[in-house]
Amino acid sequence: MKSVEIYTSPLCGFCHAAKRLLNQKGVEFSEVNVLTNPSRKQEMIQRANGGYTVPQIFIGDTHVGGCDELYALEQAGKLDPLLAA
Repeated sequence: MKSVEIYTSPLCGFCHAAKRLLNQKGVEFSEVNVLTNPSRKQEMIQRANGGYTVPQIFIGDTHVGGCDELYALEQAGKLDPLLAA
């Protein structure tokens, strides 16, 4: 399974929803809280090509986007293949 990284904020409902889907699928992920690590927010914006809202989700080298994009991949049946090694 590819590595998954998600930039979040504890106050973000979309972040919680994205993490819930990943947890339901049994996906291990690393979480970067940009509220407690503000220096990492600049990193997130660069990696996400200007995306400054949370969550920003990366699967391997692929920038998925946010929560809506993650759920769209799931509904289209494309999330599992993307997660596969």
